[in-house]
Amino acid sequence: MKKKNIDVVALGELLIDFTEYGESKQGNLLLEVNPGGAPCNVLSILTKLGNQTAFIGKVGDDQFGKMLITRVSDLGIDTSSLYKDPEVHTTLAFVHTFPDGDRDFSFYRNPGADMMLTEDEISEELIKQSQIFHFGTLSMTHEGNRKATKKALSIAKENGCLVSFDPNLRPPLWENLDTAKEQAEYGLQCCDILKISDNEIQWFTGEEDFDKGIAILQDKYNIPLILLTMGRDGSRAYYKELRVEVKSFIQENTIETTGAGDTFGGCILHHILQWGLEGLTEEKLRKMLTFANAAASIITTRKGALSVMPSEDEIYGLIKANSFY
Repeated sequence: MKKKNIDVVALGELLIDFTEYGESKQGNLLLEVNPGGAPCNVLSILTKLGNQTAFIGKVGDDQFGKMLITRVSDLGIDTSSLYKDPEVHTTLAFVHTFPDGDRDFSFYRNPGADMMLTEDEISEELIKQSQIFHFGTLSMTHEGNRKATKKALSIAKENGCLVSFDPNLRPPLWENLDTAKEQAEYGLQCCDILKISDNEIQWFTGEEDFDKGIAILQDKYNIPLILLTMGRDGSRAYYKELRVEVKSFIQENTIETTGAGDTFGGCILHHILQWGLEGLTEEKLRKMLTFANAAASIITTRKGALSVMPSEDEIYGLIKANSFY
């Protein structure tokens, strides 16, 4: 890939995840404050792996917003386009964890500061300097941030950036699922790299069979690289005529799955930065998926995601311990 100053710029939500952390002496549920937000999670693992990253978004001018800006900056992510809203508070998400590690979310975002990003706050120069532009649908739930996202997308396409898209469906944040599907389709039309989960492909296409659902997307949108995550069942890559599947790394000490998909997606982009999107082989796709699966597995053993991403040595250590290669 042609070298630019920034490897990946991402746009979207940056928020606080309140995750369960045991009980108090009185038997009350304790919650831990964890920085979160899918696009920034993606940047966090990319930065940990040595890439140059930048984030476009908005938080509240409150204690949580200030904490998030400090934390993201300390991770080494460029925050020059991370703004503070003087009136609207930082978005909050309460994560409810199930016994199997899966989770559900309760959002406090009516409105939330991440929704307040405007077209005027989109830095054309920042996006021009980037090799990959990454986004999801949560920056498209409302008219204002939808316009900002589409402006950023337009700049990215005009300047030859690869576009990475993760629908990251969160039904409670949408007025209705018809609107969610409409905006997801916009992302599908624009992207070069799609990371989509098993439940999302079924929701969007109506196909229970994953391969049939992916075939629909390939035929309709001509997306060069599609990555399908299937939780405990591993992941798949669809590239031209290739379909590669790699099993997951199951760990006994899994706590929760928050950020696993984002970690996976960031690792995919890390490899695309190294190899490009042209001429990917079955061997490269398999290595890519194995690395991404391992990193995602590690993050399930930790609370939160953004601040606790695994190192390259940790990821390869897990791979070698499981005799993958």
